[in-house]
Amino acid sequence: MNADRVYPNSKPTTMNPTVNGNATTTTTPLFPAPKSQQYGASRPAYRPQPKRRSRSRCCCCFLWSTMIIIALILLAAMAGGVMYVLYRPHRPTFTLTTLRISQFNVTTNSKDSTNHLASKLDLAISSRNPNKRITFTYDPISVTVKSNDVNVGVGSFPSYVHGTKNTTVLKATLANNGDSIEESSVTKLKSDTKKKTGLPLEIEMETKVKVKIGGMKTSRIGIRVSCIGIHAVITTTTTKENIW
Repeated sequence: MNADRVYPNSKPTTMNPTVNGNATTTTTPLFPAPKSQQYGASRPAYRPQPKRRSRSRCCCCFLWSTMIIIALILLAAMAGGVMYVLYRPHRPTFTLTTLRISQFNVTTNSKDSTNHLASKLDLAISSRNPNKRITFTYDPISVTVKSNDVNVGVGSFPSYVHGTKNTTVLKATLANNGDSIEESSVTKLKSDTKKKTGLPLEIEMETKVKVKIGGMKTSRIGIRVSCIGIHAVITTTTTKENIW
């Protein structure tokens, strides 16, 4: 005995809700609507923006600049090392050989009670160039002798060329022709001249120099030379009114 098979209906089941007594038919979709239909089909599609390369280019330029600077520094250091090995440069030296105070008078003006210094000094400086392959060319050298910030004498040495392995003696007469000084400076000078150690002095020299190393010449370079810790005894005095 064969039984009839019952197959399920493949069509979706429809619901017939009744609204106000009238029958209406609605269909429930099997799958949800795509997002373009939910939010509106007019929205433009997303397009990825191209990557920016400006930052990477800046980093690359900075890296190359740093490498070039380091290379230049290394080349300069190597050139300096070669120059030092070949020429063995040394600074020239200046040594005081003679200092004699031939005049040192302080006067007081009776009209305005100002103090004035009149002095004269004979000075000799020994300049030595210890280098074998380096020559120095000096402009005129200005010289100032001070005692506790008071100008005792002013003068200059002439220009000269300082050859290799050479010692040159520079001589000059320095003077102060009546510059006014303060009362406190007069008291200090008077006290120092009575000491056994003598008058404390400082010598300052300023000039410009050219350096010749082999076949290479540099431009003028300003230099200053100071000699400190010097004492000089005044051996000659003048006896006049308001002079000590």
